[in-house]
Amino acid sequence: MTELAQNKCTACHKDAPPVTEDEIAELKPQIPDWKIVEQDEVSRLERIYKFADFQTALAFTQHVGEEAEKEGHHPALLTEWGKVTVTWWTHAIKGLHRNDFIMAAKTDQIAEAFTAKK
Repeated sequence: MTELAQNKCTACHKDAPPVTEDEIAELKPQIPDWKIVEQDEVSRLERIYKFADFQTALAFTQHVGEEAEKEGHHPALLTEWGKVTVTWWTHAIKGLHRNDFIMAAKTDQIAEAFTAKK
């Protein structure tokens, strides 16, 4: 488990500063399998997780959703047969916040639990 996954999200508002390039350089290595993508001129973290079947992908989606509810920070989730695409960004600032990196690490932690069940 990364140190980042042990953090809690902080309340975010429209005036919250997005992460800086220096912060990205510090945080991104802790979630190496995530890509920073641009969509609708907004930077986002995105990762595709692969599973053996739809039922497992759906269960993973549910766990990610439950963690998102606990933290009050919600991703875009696309659940398909055998895979789930998870995208984190902070809607209030239309970009990336430290919370997104925290939730990406927590999502990786959830995925590790699914891998351990095999």
